[in-house]
Amino acid sequence: MSLTIADVLALPGLESMRLRAGETGLDNSVRWPYVAENSGIAEWVLGGELVFVTGINHPRDETNLLQLLEEACERQVAGLVVLTGPAYIQAIPQRLLDAAEAAGMPLIEQPYSLKMVLVTQAIGSALIQSEQLGRSRHDVLERLLTGDYQSLELLLHRATQLGMPLAGYWQVVQLQLEGSELLFAQGDAASVEAQLARQHDVISRRLRQFSAGLPVQGRAGQWTVLLPAPDAVAALTNRQQLAHWLNPLNLRLAPLKLFIGLSAAAHPPAHLAQAQDEARQALAAARRFSERAGLCVYDELGVLKLLSGVRDRALLDQFLNERLGPLLRHDLHHGPNLMPTLEAWFHENGNLVAAAQRLAVHRNTLTHRVQRIEALCGLTLDNAYDRLDIGIALMIWRLSA
Repeated sequence: MSLTIADVLALPGLESMRLRAGETGLDNSVRWPYVAENSGIAEWVLGGELVFVTGINHPRDETNLLQLLEEACERQVAGLVVLTGPAYIQAIPQRLLDAAEAAGMPLIEQPYSLKMVLVTQAIGSALIQSEQLGRSRHDVLERLLTGDYQSLELLLHRATQLGMPLAGYWQVVQLQLEGSELLFAQGDAASVEAQLARQHDVISRRLRQFSAGLPVQGRAGQWTVLLPAPDAVAALTNRQQLAHWLNPLNLRLAPLKLFIGLSAAAHPPAHLAQAQDEARQALAAARRFSERAGLCVYDELGVLKLLSGVRDRALLDQFLNERLGPLLRHDLHHGPNLMPTLEAWFHENGNLVAAAQRLAVHRNTLTHRVQRIEALCGLTLDNAYDRLDIGIALMIWRLSA
């Protein structure tokens, strides 16, 4: 659980602080208060700070204040607080208010009569309390998702005391951000780390809006979220909302890509561990099967449910080797050729023209490759039972890639 700008404005004793602009950023998380004493803040903040501008140690004219706002947006601070009074900053310039509103950056006015020591003490105490409460809430949710508890009744009672509305039926969502190695290959480590931190923050903020007041479990580019889903209709709505958010997001994230897996609907708190396992299976399918556009629901897995239920991995490997082993060995020694061809042929339901277009090769080339595949594997692609075996083997191959 995080302390937001809205929470800060609601703290006892801080009633004289007023939001003047940037209302859309009220949900910004406050990492720590920082008093700006230099002409600029860019090299002194890391992101998430609530920056206090006093004017005591440095003159703050309109130009400097606009510069501070620009740097605050670039560094993604939580908000700006400008102290006003007769001695230093008499009033907040209208241009600054307009710019903060346009940027969605919360800009708060604080009178000098409100002592800074009282403000920082109130915020510091609230941050500590928020962190302790957040840890307790994350612990409860973690125990439910892993099934690590002795008494469900006692755990749910604790959840109620912590303000977690867990009564009802849920759908577990697993998310994973991939592609960071491509970023590190393109730029220096420090700038890439900062970029990843910003992307993680953007994703976490949006997930908190989805999560119905429950904690978002997340670290190192992986997140788990609970969504209310009492029935299939609610689950479909969840899927549509996530897909509507995911598609344009991935265009902006490139070369990063976010993948999402959703469990089935209507899981009571006692079955959240099962729901998390379903979401993980769906996430694995979303990552391995590009035609799912980065998102998959457990109910859509079909035969993959059976494959995931096979506990002896050696059986799956043996089936894959028996059906497609010659192709795998061929591509290992000669480069990826026949397996992508078979996959394209299968994806296009045997349409040679469409498969050739997908692979950007001539149809005659594709026909020759298909004949080579049949000869190596001893399978006939026109045979329904052979096609079934090929489809299952391809799923095993993709899931183990």
